[in-house]
Amino acid sequence: MTHVAISLTVNGEAVTALVEPRLSLADFLRQQLRLTGTHVGCEMGACGACLVLQDGRAVHACLGLAVQADGAAVVTIEGLSESGTIADLQAAFHRRNALQCGFCTPGMLVTAQELLQHNAAPSREQIRDALSGNYCRCTGYEAIVDAIAATARARRSAQVAESEA
Repeated sequence: MTHVAISLTVNGEAVTALVEPRLSLADFLRQQLRLTGTHVGCEMGACGACLVLQDGRAVHACLGLAVQADGAAVVTIEGLSESGTIADLQAAFHRRNALQCGFCTPGMLVTAQELLQHNAAPSREQIRDALSGNYCRCTGYEAIVDAIAATARARRSAQVAESEA
């Protein structure tokens, strides 16, 4: 099979690779880059376990092809976590017991981060709507919604304090 050269930025680092044209972005991230926080669940874009940020938007890495990410900036759960960008969300998930097996958690955190980037004060209904593409079999969603709402409040409070300083 013919391979295609791609170049993209993953978690702030330039990456070039030769990939099969039909290789999913999820499999590329997991197999070639060893970024295994991007989980593969349903492989139909229904569960949200594979969510990554591509050019700032949450996308299902199981549905997209690696060749389609050529030239893009991709941020995985590892990039969000290692940069400290979602440390507050992770802490809130822990405090609120919003995780159990952890399989869905990376996708939930990616969804939450994207939501909070675009809406600093989401209602509980807006949070639930944003999470509608993420499937969790363990926790139910109440603790997850609580954690995201608490993080939104804390970020707004920090912003106000920062602007007053």
